[in-house]
Amino acid sequence: MMIIAFSTKTSKILPRLFCGKLKHVAPIVIDENKITLYQFVRMGHIVKIPILERDIKLLEYHGWRFVFLPDALPQSFNKKHIFTCVHLAKTMIGIKRVRIQTPNRLYKEIARWH
Repeated sequence: MMIIAFSTKTSKILPRLFCGKLKHVAPIVIDENKITLYQFVRMGHIVKIPILERDIKLLEYHGWRFVFLPDALPQSFNKKHIFTCVHLAKTMIGIKRVRIQTPNRLYKEIARWH
C-alpha cells in the first residue's frame, strides 16, 4: 500500500513561485508493519524516513493532504535519475505522463483515479 502526501509549505524558492497551492509531495510506503516516507532533498539525494502512524496524524494536523492508494505497489527507481519530488512520486506509483510537473497536477491526476 502507498500513500501520497501533499504539503502546502516548502522551504525551497522555486516551488513557492511556480507550484500553486500544493508545494511538495512525498510518497509513503506501508510494507507489513513498517511505514517509510521518501523525502526528496535535491537531485540524486532521497532520504528514507521511518515514521509511525501517529506521525501521519501529526502531518495531517499541520496541513498535509493524503491520497491513499491501497492497490499500488512501489516501483523501484534509481535515485540519480530523480529530479523533483513530483518525479519521485510519479516514478514510485508508475505514472509516465510528462505533462505532470507540479504537485497540483499530480493531485488532480491521482484524484481522477479515485
